Amino acid sequence: MTVHFIGAGPGAADLITVRGRDLIASSPVCLYAGALVPVELLDHCPPAARKIDTANLDLDEILAELTKAHEADLDVARLHSGDPSVFSAMAEQMRRLDALGIPYDVTPGVPAYAAAAASLRRELTVPEVGQTVILTRIAARATAMPPGEDLATLGASRGTIVLHLAVQHIERLVDELTPNYGSDCPAAVVARASRDDEVILRGTLETIAAQVREAGIRRTAVVIVGQVLAADNFPDSHLYSTTRQR
Repeated sequence: MTVHFIGAGPGAADLITVRGRDLIASSPVCLYAGALVPVELLDHCPPAARKIDTANLDLDEILAELTKAHEADLDVARLHSGDPSVFSAMAEQMRRLDALGIPYDVTPGVPAYAAAAASLRRELTVPEVGQTVILTRIAARATAMPPGEDLATLGASRGTIVLHLAVQHIERLVDELTPNYGSDCPAAVVARASRDDEVILRGTLETIAAQVREAGIRRTAVVIVGQVLAADNFPDSHLYSTTRQR
């Protein structure tokens, strides 16, 4: 028996990996976050699979379901939105499984920030414009941020910054990022990336908050700030250069 933590992708059902799809199809138990994971993925479950929506379950209740499956020797497909390596709360589940001696593995998925960049048709690492991507969030109702990971400190590098779980505090983001990036720095918000109801907003730190308010975006969105969003006049990558030693 194995608990398979599976990245379900950013929203479009066909952005799951082949491995993830096959693990869903072979697991008699499936735990998924109903508000975030595309319901179409459940079509890959075996016909008699037990399907459990974890949206309203706490950690103890989730672990009880995993333990029950372990005792029955039933593999579990544990679906997390995006990629489970980022902001998934997978670590606390794995810590509990380690303590219980329940085996597990992890299958990566397409992260929300990658889907957002694809929708924007932008590379987040552009030669001599931006080579650093910071994935972060802010402290609001969730757990506190560690010391030194506030936006003022992270923004000092002026690297491309990608914010999850933060769009409802867009005015605060703008206030904290503007001193380092400048009010004219390109900014974008992609809500529900890759889904049929996707919304894309493009602007600057000066204009993006008003666009977010007007669009009524409150959740399931990625905020991206950095010069790479408007990069045009930059040198070609050394990767394909004729001067690169083969």
